[in-house]
Amino acid sequence: QVQLQESGGGLVQAGGSLRLSCAASYRFYSSTVIGWFRRPPVKGREFVATIAWRDGYTKYEDSVKGRFSFSRDNAKNTVYLEMNSLDPEDTAVYYCTTGATRGASMAMWYKTWGKGSQVTVSS
Repeated sequence: QVQLQESGGGLVQAGGSLRLSCAASYRFYSSTVIGWFRRPPVKGREFVATIAWRDGYTKYEDSVKGRFSFSRDNAKNTVYLEMNSLDPEDTAVYYCTTGATRGASMAMWYKTWGKGSQVTVSS
């Protein structure tokens, strides 16, 4: 069974940085699209960013553009979300997910989900 494991969350002060990891129990196919979503306290799940494994095409939610970025380790089947200039508004549980629709920003286009990693940004 395909599994995704997030790690790297934690508590950080505003303006700080964190790097989230998304590791898969299988090798990403060239058609795989990896997405990050988050669920802030008392809010619904929202799109953060997505990357296409084949060509590295990325798409970011407007509020994280210029602050968040992707990197990856092909040998480890791992995608990283670098988060800089963190703001208390970024506090949420972050979920890694995979699908096959390039550039998808709606959760319905993703099939496999990790259990989430808590990110807390203090003011």
